[in-house]
Parts: sequence; C-alpha cells; structure tokens
Amino acid sequence: MKKIITLLTLNTIMNLSAQQMHPVQYTRNDGISIAANVYTPAGYDNTKKYPAIVVAHPNGGVKEQVAGLYAELLAKQGYIVIAPDAAYQGASGGTPRNVDTPSSRTADLHAAADFISTYAGVDANRIGILGICGGGGYTLNAAKTDKRFKAVATLSMFNTGLVRRNGFKNSQVATIQQRLKEASEAREEEARGGQVRYVGNMPKMSKEEVAKMPFELYREGYEYYLETHAHPNSTFRYTQSSLLDLMRFDATDQIELINQPLLMLAGSKADTRDMTEDAFAKAVNAQAKELYLLEGATHIQTYWKEPYVTQAVKKLTEFFKKNL
Repeated sequence: MKKIITLLTLNTIMNLSAQQMHPVQYTRNDGISIAANVYTPAGYDNTKKYPAIVVAHPNGGVKEQVAGLYAELLAKQGYIVIAPDAAYQGASGGTPRNVDTPSSRTADLHAAADFISTYAGVDANRIGILGICGGGGYTLNAAKTDKRFKAVATLSMFNTGLVRRNGFKNSQVATIQQRLKEASEAREEEARGGQVRYVGNMPKMSKEEVAKMPFELYREGYEYYLETHAHPNSTFRYTQSSLLDLMRFDATDQIELINQPLLMLAGSKADTRDMTEDAFAKAVNAQAKELYLLEGATHIQTYWKEPYVTQAVKKLTEFFKKNL
C-alpha cells in the first residue's frame, strides 16, 4: 500500500509539473527552428502580467538538464521562464549538427527575448536572463547590447573562448597555432562538401579512467553528463570549424557595455571560480553588481546538488525580484 501511495503522489507531482511546462517552437531571424520549454507559475493566468527570465544552458547541455531545473524552480517563484536548446544542438534545428559558435549562441538569446516578450502574460519590460556555465559567458555577451534584459545573472560562468583557445587552466597554450590550422582545414573541407570534422568527443570510461582526468570540472562533468543526467541530445562534441570563432572570442571583451544590474554566482571550491571573478571585476559599469559564492560547492555541484541549488535559487529570486 505504501508503494502505491508513493507512486500516486509521484504521478500527481509529474502531472502538475507537466501542466506548467509548455514545449514551444519558434524561428530565429535566420530561419533556424528553436525548440524550447516555457515554464509558467502555479495559477498562471495569461490575462495577467508576469516578469520573465531566459535561461541559457551550458556547453553541450540541453534544456532538459540544469537549465530546465533552474527554469522550473524560478517559475515556482512567480516567473515565466524559457529554456531553449541552442541552434544546431538538442532538439533545435540547424546543420551541421553541434555547431558551437559564440555568434550563434548569442543569437539564440536575442531570439529567446524576441519570443518570450510576446508570450501571453509576459511583461516585456521585465525580462531577465540567467546563463549557466558556457551559457553564462554567452549571456554576458548578449546583455552587452540587448537592453531588453533588465537584469543579468550567471551561475558557474565559463569563458568558453578563453578555454577553447588556451585550454583549461592554460593546458593547451603550446598547441594554439596547430589547432587553428586544423580548424581552418576542417572549414575548408566543409566548404568543399566533404565530411564534417568533430572534436571534444567523450568516450565511455571506467571509474578508474575518470578518476585520472586532470581537472575536477571534467571528472564531475563526466558523472553529470554521462551518468546521473545523461540525455540523448546532450554531447560534448562540436564541429572543429567552430574553433575559428571560439578561439577569437572572450566573454569579457567589451563587458563594460553591461550597465544592467548583475549577479554572478559561483561555487567557492569551483576550479572555474576565477572566470567569474575576472568577468565580475571587468564589469565596471554594471549596476549594483554582486558576486555571490556558494560555500563549499564545486562547478558541477551547483547544477544539481543540495543545498547549493536551493541557495542559488533563493539568491536569484531575491535578485530578480529587486530588479525586474
């Protein structure tokens, strides 16, 4: 009997959740179809006006993972929240698959603002944005010029261009020119109609092999993306030609253009913490900016581990309530 009650309770919760999540599709200005989930608050009434938040997922992630978790939790706080899959990734359109360029990821966020600003019940004058990991770097890039985003937040921000250029913790500085040469050759092969080359593939590994990976971010990332939160649309790989754009990108370039309120969250033990601190220091014109550390958390733990998720959502809710 206890098991039956538990299952009934779980089904009830799942049905309520499903009623508040709305799969949508819309088209970017360049014609690429974007798949997204919109989360609405309990008691949502499309004749009323609600503040809205755009959530940008990590590199290789999809809307069903950490972006969806934070979107759902923020919707419970009274926001209409949209979590899209990036173009060329997840369930969104675009070929070749797994293109991952800063220009495209930034265009995704402008397009999300286009769509959500006209969604029933959204107050277009109260739109915020939250970027997670690589999505955090692209969030900063979008917010530099898109002033429809009235409040800007990042969680475990990852400066993708910096890492693709120099390697994590400068581990690939010696191979920059060789990797650029290979990326250029991959672009040439694509232009001639040849095979699309990919990099970043993550093979299935044993626990012993994972333990030998050099960085905590990669070890815990493997666990999250390939074990606990694996999704068929989520992959580490990206087109090698993407590096032509990625390696000349830096999330902090012209960051002084951000004049909106800015909240940046990071785990105090995250090996990516320095990226958040660097961007925060350079965002000299951001209003009422705040750097908030989740004590004891690593980068990946901020995606799904308690008490860090609850702490992050509490801080984000306070921030968006004040600034939207």
